Amino acid sequence: MSDSPNDGAFASLPLAPQLLANLDSLGYHAMTPIQAASLPPVLAGRDVIAQARTGSGKTAAFGLGLLSRLEVSRFQVQALVLCPTRELADQVAGEIRRLARTLPNVKVLTLCGGAPFGPQLASLAHGAHVVVGTPGRIEEHLRKGSLDLAALDVLVLDEADRMLDMGFQPSLEAIVGATPASRQTLLFSATFSDEIRDIAQGLMREPAEVAVAESHDESTIRQRVYRVADEAERFAALRGLLLKHRPRSSVVFCNTRREAQELADALCEAGFSALALHGDLEQRDRDRILVLFANHSVSILVATDVAARGLDIAALDAVFNYQIARDLEVHVHRVGRTGRAGGSGIACTLVSAGEAYRLERLNEFLGEALEEAPLPPRSVLAQEPFLPEMATLQLDGGKKQKVRPGDILGALTGEGGIEGAQVGKIKVLERSAYVAVRREVAKAALAQLGTGKLKGRSFRARRVSR
Repeated sequence: MSDSPNDGAFASLPLAPQLLANLDSLGYHAMTPIQAASLPPVLAGRDVIAQARTGSGKTAAFGLGLLSRLEVSRFQVQALVLCPTRELADQVAGEIRRLARTLPNVKVLTLCGGAPFGPQLASLAHGAHVVVGTPGRIEEHLRKGSLDLAALDVLVLDEADRMLDMGFQPSLEAIVGATPASRQTLLFSATFSDEIRDIAQGLMREPAEVAVAESHDESTIRQRVYRVADEAERFAALRGLLLKHRPRSSVVFCNTRREAQELADALCEAGFSALALHGDLEQRDRDRILVLFANHSVSILVATDVAARGLDIAALDAVFNYQIARDLEVHVHRVGRTGRAGGSGIACTLVSAGEAYRLERLNEFLGEALEEAPLPPRSVLAQEPFLPEMATLQLDGGKKQKVRPGDILGALTGEGGIEGAQVGKIKVLERSAYVAVRREVAKAALAQLGTGKLKGRSFRARRVSR
């Protein structure tokens, strides 16, 4: 894996003189770290899987790569860039046009859901060199026979993790099936999750892995121990720590099912958004809770260790140990759930006087004494509790009714007027579908789904409560 933070000059790359002259006129002199690390293997024709966030300069990295391979005289679709949302596709297409402006007659076409189909058919009939689009609409054009990818040289998956979050994996697989096996594949993702690695394994040939080194202080887990006098102070301490750190998503670990449920109820009464996860729940309720938490429609999951086993929770900001786990290895596993994927995380453990012996045993087990810290001042308890940034809507149609993630996204962002950036995870099940939207547009999104049509049919939509 490359970790080079080198930011050399574009002139050191084997780029066409027209592209270099254009980069200079655009003010692109020194490469960003992701460009310096990914462009050499991209230009060498290798498949590349790159960890890169929005704003890192990744569009220029794959844009220059695909433009370098373009044969302008061959009027066929030679490059396809897939993006999770219409807004991102428009940005990417605009950037590729800017990079290509010194090349003669390069045609870049955007094909996104939420836009009328007719004009896209007319544009495709005139031909294009580069297509940028969303998976649902690209798959639709392939099904209708209006898009031909037989001559494709480069396939780019931009923000691949977000496309998986939004439920586009079946569409991605259908699109890849319509491309030549000889193509070059470039995958850009903010995280290297197991899902992303599985996708890469199925799509790519010996890919070069590129990740720009994160600074170490961002990837560490800050562990702190907080002393509490008694059980009454334990709950106030948890409230104070939640209000001080205000994590986007956190798990509070309890040692018993009853305590998990009672604590979740108490947090809700105190104005927080919390759900309990324990062994007394039916599978249907467990599934609903996990969808809400993964969607960021609930901020706090209060869980027992058994119920949390096997949970794949990415980007967890904080873990709170309401007590030290009875099994010390389990305690270490709890703490390891935060600070993943290059992010930072905090782990706060509450210890009463009666549990001092457990803390001693934990310190011995770890081989070092955990740092103790004072509880936040009581004044913090006067702050307003925070609410989750998203709300989840449920449709009573799913795979059986041929509903696809792209249909839901198109219904919201087309006539609905909601921006793609305001739509979160989409999960389509057999007979229902969940979509997360930002809280401030939840009412409008619900009205749009409830009154609009998907696949020419109306589906009942409702907001999923805690």
